[in-house]
Amino acid sequence: MKETPLSNCERRFLLRAIQERKRLDGRQCYDYRNVRISFGPERGCCVVELGRTRVLGQVSCELVPPKPSRAAEGILFCNVELSPMAAPGFEPGRQSELLVKLNRLIERCLRNSKCVDTESLCVVAGEKVWQIRVDLHLLNHDGNIIDAASIAGIVALCHFRRPDVSVQGKEVTVYSPEERDPVPLSIHHMPVCVSFAFFQQGTYLLVDPSEREECVMDGLLVIAMNKHHEICTIQSSGGIMLLKDQVLRCSKIAAVKVAEITELIQKALENDEKARKEGGKFGFAESIPNQKITAFKMESAAVDTNNVEEQAEEIIAQADPPSEVFAKPILHAPGTAQIGEGIENAWGDLEESEREEVEEEEAESDATAFECQRTETEETTTISEAKDEPIVLSDSEEEEVVILEPQEVPKKTRTQTNLKQENTSKKAFNKRRRKKRAAR
Repeated sequence: MKETPLSNCERRFLLRAIQERKRLDGRQCYDYRNVRISFGPERGCCVVELGRTRVLGQVSCELVPPKPSRAAEGILFCNVELSPMAAPGFEPGRQSELLVKLNRLIERCLRNSKCVDTESLCVVAGEKVWQIRVDLHLLNHDGNIIDAASIAGIVALCHFRRPDVSVQGKEVTVYSPEERDPVPLSIHHMPVCVSFAFFQQGTYLLVDPSEREECVMDGLLVIAMNKHHEICTIQSSGGIMLLKDQVLRCSKIAAVKVAEITELIQKALENDEKARKEGGKFGFAESIPNQKITAFKMESAAVDTNNVEEQAEEIIAQADPPSEVFAKPILHAPGTAQIGEGIENAWGDLEESEREEVEEEEAESDATAFECQRTETEETTTISEAKDEPIVLSDSEEEEVVILEPQEVPKKTRTQTNLKQENTSKKAFNKRRRKKRAAR
């Protein structure tokens, strides 16, 4: 993962705040962020929110041959996935150092701690066992992925139900949920990880570090423990030297935090089971508030329909009288009008002077068109006469020379140019006339 670079000013600010026992989100040094657990519509699906860090847990199962060394035990497999959807620094399809570290730690926390009874997953010894797969998807990254992933993993395992099976000889029958109720997994205990961040070579300690705090920390200590104060796994990273008293102090803090989180998990599981039995809202639908536009139903509001006519008459009597209605349109100046239902479109008549100007323009345009037509007729006649003249041949005895006199080119181009200029000037004149009339 490519961490978001911090400026020197921001780094100094974070370290100074930690020295003064202050955190950006207002928590104390040993405070944990709020944990929220919501379940999906199917068994074995849950979403755990640790502050703004969000992890989706999904558990699935299938019948597979057992391992040769463990012929009578089932298989528990854990997988953690980081996608660019959670943070832009994550690269898809690449096993980063952080991802390898997370997979190994979650595997030790859930599988090596023997929290799930793998012997109860055996169907036929040496032939078929249940393989339980735990997939953890990081949806949003705001620090402390380890704790959120461990909580999501154990909650999904406790919420999951595998299909019931029956064995007759070597024949195994798997029943659907409609035929037989699914069977819950045998969970011995609930291991939960608690992370501790150290600053300035172990001088300062913070519980549940955020993303910005992880960027400036010197080391990290992770303790996985259950509510019976049994340490399932412990891991230190960052290259710092911790004293025995510091580790013992962290283990005591972890015991308190694990007891609180375990109680929260049990309460969430009980509420979901109760909602499913009663037929109420469960799963992700439970987390949708009714006050938003996505609510499924709206409370009906009582409306009093008594004495409606009397109230309407009182309102009409207290209202202001309607404004005066003009039967005829008012023309404030020539060229204005009112357009609407029942009113005629009465544009102001043009003045007599404007009428005369329009008539003069029409007469001028007719005269210009007549002169142009006459000019074109004369040019056509000249060209035809020039074509009818005979060719004069010389009768000289000395030399018989044929003299062809070139015909004069008609001045048609010049006449066409003059016509174009006249038409352009006429259009410009008419345009100015229209502008003057509009201005008036």
